Parts: sequence; structure tokens; C-alpha cells
Amino acid sequence: MTSGAGVVLDATARPCLFDVVSKGELTRETIVVQGAEIASRIGLAALTIGQLAGRVEMSKSGLFGHFRSKEILQLRVLEYARERFAAQVVRPALRVARGEPRVRTLFENWLACGRRGDPSCLFLSAVMEYDDQPGVIHDELVSAHRDLMDAIVQVFRTGIAEGDFRRDADPDQFAQDLYGVMLAFAYSHRLLRDAAAETRTRRAFEALLGSAR
Repeated sequence: MTSGAGVVLDATARPCLFDVVSKGELTRETIVVQGAEIASRIGLAALTIGQLAGRVEMSKSGLFGHFRSKEILQLRVLEYARERFAAQVVRPALRVARGEPRVRTLFENWLACGRRGDPSCLFLSAVMEYDDQPGVIHDELVSAHRDLMDAIVQVFRTGIAEGDFRRDADPDQFAQDLYGVMLAFAYSHRLLRDAAAETRTRRAFEALLGSAR
């Protein structure tokens, strides 16, 4: 599965967004990584060229020369977060044995990402900022979230094929339910600072698996 921006959510290898090693590319990589760190705390919409210039010790004009607009900067940050999520959460799961082990690994990877507040989860939290704002960032988010849902569906289908889940289990319903469980964890853990967030999330996940067996 590949987005319009070319970010892959399956096991197919592809070069990193920053594999072209040059001074300009290394500078852009530094800017984007720092941008993702900031945006993961304050939100993608709040990320500005001026704010980021101070963080990477560049002039506003110098940083502007790399991205030309705030929107392009935000889009590159979002693409980076999406690729990082795929690399840390989805692809490692696809290297695990098919069936329930693969589903569990996907869950554990995603939980770990959310628990540490990794910038890779930025493309999930950005939904609330851009869900009703048309434009390239909105379109990138739609593509990323559809790819993630498709990845969950395909991982769950391996469980059906392996006999771990019922033949009549609905992969699309499972994907939506798991998605809801993980979003609830993000809110409970990050916003509410609920000490029981992970325990409840694991309980909800086990119940979801149990209903599919």
C-alpha cells in the first residue's frame, strides 16, 4: 500500500525520505525531524517556520529556502511521521508469523508508540486539526489513515486464513474497533494522564480478540 506521497505501509522496502545524502538533504532532514518533535507536542497546525528556525538555529529566510511555505513544511513533517509509524509499527509486525501473533505485534508496537509519545503518532493526532479543512494536508491524512486501516484489515485476514479467528469474522469491523481502542488509549494516556489507560487498553484488545475467535 502506498500513499500519493509514496509512503509505504507494507513490508516492501523503499528508501527513506532522506536517503539522498547531500548537505541540503541532511539539512532538510534535520529540520523535518525537529519539526516532527515540536508538532507532536503542540500540533501540526501550530508549527511555523519562525518557530522551527529558532530550534534548528537557522534564519527564517534560510529555512524558507528549503520549503518555500509553511504548508510544504507541515506536509513534509507529516510524511516523515507517517513513514516513521510504518517503520516502527506496521512493518515489524509483517515480519512476525501470520495470524494472531502478527495482530498482537501490531498492537504492541502501536501501544509502545503511543505510550512514549513518539512523533510517528503525529499523523494520528493531526486528524482533529485537519478533519474539516480541505487541502493537501487533509488529503495526505486521508490517504495515511486509509492505508493504516487497510493494513489492519490485511493483518487480521491472515488470522482468519491461519484458523486463529472465525471464518465469518469481519476484518473491516475488527480494523475499526482496534482503531477505536488505540485512539481511546491516546486520549486517556496523553490528555487525561490516566494511570490505568494501558491496562484498560489491553483489556479492550483481549476482548476484541476473544470476540473474533
